[in-house]
Amino acid sequence: IDYLSQGIDLSGIEVIENDLLFIARARLEVENQAKRLLEQGVETQNPTQVGTALQVFHNLGTLKDTIANVVDGYCTVLEDNIKNALDIKVLTQPSQTVTRGGPGRAAMPTPGNTAAFRAALWTNMEKLMDQICAACGQVQHLQKVLTKKRDPVSHVCFIEEIVKDGQSDILYKFWTAVTQTLTSHFQSATDSSMFLKQAFEGEYPKLLRLYNDLWKRLQQYSQNIQRNFNTSGTTDLFAELQQMEEDVQDIFMQKNEDYDPEKALKDSLQQYEAAYLSKSLSRLFDPINLVFPPGGRNPPSSDELDSIIKTIASELNVAAVDPDLSLAVAKNVAKTIQLYGVKSEQLLSTQGDASQVIGPLTEGQRRNVAVVNSLYKLHQSVLKVVTNQSSFPAAAEQTVTTALKAVHDLMGSAVQPLLNSVGDSVEAIIITMHQEDFSGSLSSSGKPDVPCSLYMKELQGFIARVMSDYFRHFECFDFVFDNTEAMAQRAIELFIRNASLIRPLGEGGKMRLAADFAQMELAVAPLCRRVSDLGKSYRQLRSFRPLLFQTSEHIASSPALGEVIPFSIILQFLFTRAPPELKSPFQRAEWSIARYSQWLDDHPSEKDRLALIRGALEAYVQSVRTREGKEFAPVYPIMLQLLQKAMTTLQ
Repeated sequence: IDYLSQGIDLSGIEVIENDLLFIARARLEVENQAKRLLEQGVETQNPTQVGTALQVFHNLGTLKDTIANVVDGYCTVLEDNIKNALDIKVLTQPSQTVTRGGPGRAAMPTPGNTAAFRAALWTNMEKLMDQICAACGQVQHLQKVLTKKRDPVSHVCFIEEIVKDGQSDILYKFWTAVTQTLTSHFQSATDSSMFLKQAFEGEYPKLLRLYNDLWKRLQQYSQNIQRNFNTSGTTDLFAELQQMEEDVQDIFMQKNEDYDPEKALKDSLQQYEAAYLSKSLSRLFDPINLVFPPGGRNPPSSDELDSIIKTIASELNVAAVDPDLSLAVAKNVAKTIQLYGVKSEQLLSTQGDASQVIGPLTEGQRRNVAVVNSLYKLHQSVLKVVTNQSSFPAAAEQTVTTALKAVHDLMGSAVQPLLNSVGDSVEAIIITMHQEDFSGSLSSSGKPDVPCSLYMKELQGFIARVMSDYFRHFECFDFVFDNTEAMAQRAIELFIRNASLIRPLGEGGKMRLAADFAQMELAVAPLCRRVSDLGKSYRQLRSFRPLLFQTSEHIASSPALGEVIPFSIILQFLFTRAPPELKSPFQRAEWSIARYSQWLDDHPSEKDRLALIRGALEAYVQSVRTREGKEFAPVYPIMLQLLQKAMTTLQ
């Protein structure tokens, strides 16, 4: 009938006037019934009712306009919901009576009423999320039926009717409208009300949690609707639906390259997040600035440090509602740790008295110990806070851990001057062994006259005193041992190096040196948890001692060679068994032992060290030939053979 009457003016033809009137009324009646059916179907999520109503509108040719109106209707209702939820007048009124404010009176909570105002606001926000969720569900349902339903005659899919003029899908259109409305209304509401602004900024994580919950519910709903449509129903509509290919998932289930629906939702929160993070950083920095006053000389007390840690824990706990917020707050925590480090570093004493090891602890050293202890406490406490965080994002943990590593490095650089001093003194004491006489023969009893040499007594006394005077005051035992164990390894290396250079070495001297080897274990014991933990150094110390009494042939075939003790050390030691004409490398170069030791430190590679030894052996051969000697010293061929073996091993 519509088709026939198109473009023709039928008014004034009395014969059909009543019919035309009836047709118009009938059309209106059909439209109204279909509208009611559509509303009811969408509300109860009944795809059959929705499908029937859509078919009616399709038949009437008004499908597209009707859908547009329905979606606009949802948008309008939600806009009103948003306005009402944020209406400061309603929020600040005592619930019984709504009195009108005088002209020009600003709506604001009365001083004692802020808590009630906040409670009302969050109740409203929860309600608003429910309303948005419900409206989204209805539009999703509508879109789902549109994508599945085809006209039985033309077999055109309804959604194509709507999309054919380049219109995007209705859910996308609806969602962009809702998210834009949210952004603009939140912006204007908080611009005009300080109380709303403070509530959203101060309790931003609460707001974010509501948004996250809403997003989860929307995704959950999308999955359910997908399942329901795929599994239920036997009516004609569903018969049609089953024939359709699996349609694409809706926007809540997938992220598009050019449109991220979750981001669109959270864009309305950006300004509150920025303000919250800035306040969070202030809350973290304030206690630190407070306990490091300008011109202060001491690190924070235990209680002060506890309050800083509590603040860090509290900020991380509150941010745990959202991984992105956790990461942002973790970055703030990292800045806080850096600030603590910078302030602590300013307290460190770097003067000469910080590294003295002669007298008792100086003022500067005492302060350095306190700073290192304070940094250690911070390090351990923050580590514990991070470990106790449930579902802490890996990136956030990494951020905090990196900042803590810097604290650990700072502790290291704070104790380094003292460690260097101790190391230098240990080296100076060990090198004095060359001032003692090891050339003597065995005494009648066959035992050494003294349990150990003088330098060893001095070394033992020095290490014991350093540990009790200086390192005992550090509370970070593991950290101290990590550093002093390295020192113990170095001491053993220097001891073996110097012991192998002693020349001449008599039988009595060997006995005393063997006693020194045993005493060396006791000397370095205070520097480590267990001497056996020193690994390779400890094995060298143990393996070298028996070689003192073995023949040169035995030494050359020892399994410890190359494996435990480097070839260069053994070759150095064999020089002591040669006549004076076979000069040690340092004697040939006319260096002092200290200078030779320095050269060895500067040339850690075996290749360089062996080359120097080869030079000494070649010089000896040359000198024997020059004086036209008949034979070489018995130890020379053994040394040559060892040198060749060492060079082969290197290749």
